[in-house]
Amino acid sequence: MKHISFAKLLLASACIAAPMAFAAPLQAATPANMLVIANRIDDITSVDPAEIFEFAGSDMARNIYDKLVMFDPLHLEKGYGPGLAESWTISEDGKTFTFKMRKGIKFHSGNPVTARDAAWSLQRAVILKMTPSFILTQFGFNKDNAKEVIKAVDDETLVITTDKKYATSFVLNCLTATIGGIIDSKLAMEHEKDGDMGHDWLKTHTAGSGAFTLKVWKPNESYTLDRVDGYWRGNVAMKRVIVRHIPESATQRLLLEKGDIDVARNLSPEDMAAVAAKDGLAVDKELRGRIMYFAMNQKDPILSKPKVRTAMKYLADYDGMVNSFLKGQYAVHQAFLPRTYMGELADKPYKLDIAKAKSLLAEAGYADGFKVEMIVRNAQERVEIAQSLQNTFAKAGIKSTIQTGTGKQILGIYRARKHQIYVGAWGPDYPDPHTNADTFASNPDNRDEAKLTGKLAWRNSWDIPEMTKETKAAVQETDRDKRAAMYVKIQKEHQKTSPFAIMFQKIEPLGRRANVKNFVMGGAISAAYYWKVTK
Repeated sequence: MKHISFAKLLLASACIAAPMAFAAPLQAATPANMLVIANRIDDITSVDPAEIFEFAGSDMARNIYDKLVMFDPLHLEKGYGPGLAESWTISEDGKTFTFKMRKGIKFHSGNPVTARDAAWSLQRAVILKMTPSFILTQFGFNKDNAKEVIKAVDDETLVITTDKKYATSFVLNCLTATIGGIIDSKLAMEHEKDGDMGHDWLKTHTAGSGAFTLKVWKPNESYTLDRVDGYWRGNVAMKRVIVRHIPESATQRLLLEKGDIDVARNLSPEDMAAVAAKDGLAVDKELRGRIMYFAMNQKDPILSKPKVRTAMKYLADYDGMVNSFLKGQYAVHQAFLPRTYMGELADKPYKLDIAKAKSLLAEAGYADGFKVEMIVRNAQERVEIAQSLQNTFAKAGIKSTIQTGTGKQILGIYRARKHQIYVGAWGPDYPDPHTNADTFASNPDNRDEAKLTGKLAWRNSWDIPEMTKETKAAVQETDRDKRAAMYVKIQKEHQKTSPFAIMFQKIEPLGRRANVKNFVMGGAISAAYYWKVTK
């Protein structure tokens, strides 16, 4: 698309009467009250908080839906704090949480935000039992008891009762997850069909109380958010936010340099270096909670052999990748808890060792290798990682093919347990070690019909009753030091025996126009925030 035609299209779509500013000859700029972001958003399949479970969808929801417990985007280091709930108390036995709702808050519709909306929203997430529902059901909630253990006493008082005593921070951190978004129950139920609690409508519409409301979403193309004036947490400078699906780094860089976008979120190391050297542009980096890994489906008769699994872990060129095409974007990391999390493990037991891998394959009966298929989302660095693996696998006689597709297509295969090797990323849902331990090291029901799609151990058909018990025990331990030690122990065993080759932790680079301030990607604990941005 030509630069001039895009600039005209951008202004037309914005419907905002604002003069164009020029930083340099022939260099356009977006309006002062509009933020335009280039990102990969093809993983968005729904905008319903009860269903959202991908990176780009979480970014969107973080700016539309408020939660009982929330973060201050400019002070993430402080952890969670009051949100729609202005305070809470905990019973002596540690199981009952009583929340007092903030008064005077309204949904975008104008309906008041009440404890009844909060109760309905959390009950609904449990009852619908979509992929992220395990974040709530792990407290003993299910569709039969949801209305009893999550209930509003009145418009201002919400009571949540868990099945056991857990660490207080664990419970509250879970409520900061995307699934904790509080929905306008009256508006949603006006669109209910066949008892779906408004789900069909909420897949493409929003009913929140956040800083923005969804104007339009065009799958695999863009979404547009409009500011809600009078947001209760403070003034919002951007009247409109447009997020465009632009998967190519070079294209993002070009649009950033021309002024057609304000923020580029998927720049390669080369493009980041070019942006850093250009006047009027700036770069930021945040250590994120996202980890990159490849996983081997244990339904496969070859990949299920322990020595084959171990051999595969010695066939990744960890250092080679982070020192070349991943430079400045990832750090080598080989444990399921990200750095900065309680119980983090810095051990890196694996490195590229072709001879060792060949020896292990021979002991497993595959001295001549075997054939295997990798599936990977069509994103530049992920495909490059898969190609690197393909190259190093071949050195041990493993002939691999790569199937690429959109995030939705590849996730569909992965969640159906129909892959052999999956190459992809995983990000925490809340800032507590259980978020990843429960995902990578717990599988209470390995049957296909269990459909525990939120658990990666289940997705890879890894049946681990003992590790599941250890993971459950760790989340119930209230002594912080003991709990951290339990996670270290689990991770060390996981490194040795699991079908996961965890490779990297994300260092997310960001290219932006120098006048864009306070764009927060969410660090290791959250998603992106747009409402604090100024220009």
